[in-house]
Amino acid sequence: MNEPYLTAPPGTTAPSPDDAAAIERSWDEPECFGAVFDAHYTEIHGYASRRLGPHAADDVCAETFALAFSRRRRYDLSHSSARPWLYGIATNVISRHRRDEVRLLRAVDKLHPRAEPSQGHEEEVAAKVSAQRVTRTLAGAIAALPAAQRDVLLLVALAGLSYDEVAQALDVPFGTVSSRLNRARKKLRKALGGTNPLLDEEEV
Repeated sequence: MNEPYLTAPPGTTAPSPDDAAAIERSWDEPECFGAVFDAHYTEIHGYASRRLGPHAADDVCAETFALAFSRRRRYDLSHSSARPWLYGIATNVISRHRRDEVRLLRAVDKLHPRAEPSQGHEEEVAAKVSAQRVTRTLAGAIAALPAAQRDVLLLVALAGLSYDEVAQALDVPFGTVSSRLNRARKKLRKALGGTNPLLDEEEV
């Protein structure tokens, strides 16, 4: 994990506008789905890595794209980009690792801020994260969030999805995304003494 926790990956490329066409072609020519894999694997892997660590991310990504391939005939072709759809599948796969994610966040929260990196993933992540201001408290606050609020928060903060894209990814109404994110922000601000380093935009 090379970027600070809760930081979207820099230089993320724009999603291909041809995902829907590639998925439709893959119905009869399965190899065409490779274009979707090539376009989005790195980004989805980065998201999973920031949430669970690089080793778990390999498994999450493999399962995400296997599920996407098996469900490709159900894809809504009116959406030209498969990016939100893939993030939704990845988030559902990550949900099976809730305990691992919370354990990692709590490890960050408890680690002494002057600790040196070690070989263990949790310690390495925590040592890097602890150099960031208020991150230990932030990690603990995120670990304490209900899973549904944490998913919305991290899809916005880590993946950089818009509210509309999060709604599409999680198959929930726009208003539900707004509500969950606002509740998560309030809890983070309270934990951080009235400040929120994660999101600056006004609440909706």
